[in-house]
Amino acid sequence: MAALSVPPSSSSSPPLSWLDPSPDPNPSPNSPPSPSSSFIPPPFEELAPQHQGDGEETTVSSPPFQNPDPTFSSIPPPPETAEAPAPSLLHLSFNQDHGCFAVGTDGGFRIYNCDPFREIFRRDFDGGIGVVEMLFRCNILALVGGGSQPYYPPNKVMIWDDHQSRCIGELSFRSEVRAVRLRRDRIVVVLDHKIFVYNFADLKLVHQIETVPNPKGLCAVSQQQGSLVLVCPGGQKGQVRIEHYGARRTKFVMAHDSRIACFALSQDGRLIATASTKGTLIRIFSTHDGTLLQEVRRGADRAEIFSLAFSADMQWLAVSSDKGTVHVFSLKVNLGLTASDKPRPTPEPNVPHIGSSLSFIKGVLPKYFNSEWSVAQFRLHEGTQYIVAFGHQKNTAVIVGMDGSFYRCQFNPVIAGEMTQLECYNFLKREDAI
Repeated sequence: MAALSVPPSSSSSPPLSWLDPSPDPNPSPNSPPSPSSSFIPPPFEELAPQHQGDGEETTVSSPPFQNPDPTFSSIPPPPETAEAPAPSLLHLSFNQDHGCFAVGTDGGFRIYNCDPFREIFRRDFDGGIGVVEMLFRCNILALVGGGSQPYYPPNKVMIWDDHQSRCIGELSFRSEVRAVRLRRDRIVVVLDHKIFVYNFADLKLVHQIETVPNPKGLCAVSQQQGSLVLVCPGGQKGQVRIEHYGARRTKFVMAHDSRIACFALSQDGRLIATASTKGTLIRIFSTHDGTLLQEVRRGADRAEIFSLAFSADMQWLAVSSDKGTVHVFSLKVNLGLTASDKPRPTPEPNVPHIGSSLSFIKGVLPKYFNSEWSVAQFRLHEGTQYIVAFGHQKNTAVIVGMDGSFYRCQFNPVIAGEMTQLECYNFLKREDAI
């Protein structure tokens, strides 16, 4: 799952005070406690009090509540006025099945449906939200304050229940939270040098991981029910760490010579795609044994990779970068074969394979002549940060940008070339086309 966030401002600011999104001027004796209390529920069952974990203070709050509905409560957003300025974006991320995306702004957060495109709801605050992590389509989200005036402290993960339109609990740390990942059974919190894994049923700390400096909050978790696979930066440059919690096994993979810039995990946790700070090559590994299964080339010049995404059927991989082009690659991996008997990838029919025609001088020409290139591309504004995911309709991709743009496009899996644009909107102005 892909996400973009703007780091919170490091400038000095007055102490943050707690702001209740829906304060009750006359609370009853049975009203839920404020977010700074010491108890928190999970999305699916009642929680026990949280224990302390290795120097990182964790507090939790709120009474138990009913199981969430499978979809969000659809509360109409307030009407926009002509005088209202567009908010500044701090964060973009897709939910686990790529059917929705979340937006954090300097004045709250918003949730959008991808197909059909529409705003589901928004919540306006007097401060910034730097991280919004959805839990599929249920009413529970994780929020972290951000921007120049964070609404919540940037070292706290706030658990938001949209049925109550308020925060029902918190996880507090001694350093800023860079990212949050949610599963139905786990909460994963990413700090600069540590990752904490909590059980959602009772909020017990089940694991903590030391990483290299991780200011981007790189972390991915599998989403299929059953065994949890977690991927994060390893202990040295260019390395990724793969945690198989079901098998209680850790695997380290030296994916690149340069630092890891971006990675994506397939929903079932069997494949990981990685990119380095060079941004020229994307490598696909098996998480089971770390075998390199495929290598594709985004381009020959250096680029910053913003996002990687697998299609649900693991036939395609999408890549977005600061070059303003989204690439779609064909995956030719067969997870039923071992590394020793796996055949070399074969070219797509009717698509020239430049490597075969130049094999007689292999090693003389630059390596990119023998690379696998994308089968589809979509041109965007260079320099703007975009994240990409595959749509629920066949051979479609969804692209959202930090400039407020939303694109849905379609690619032809047989004829390589430019994707066809199907939709284009500015999601900060819901009814206005770009």
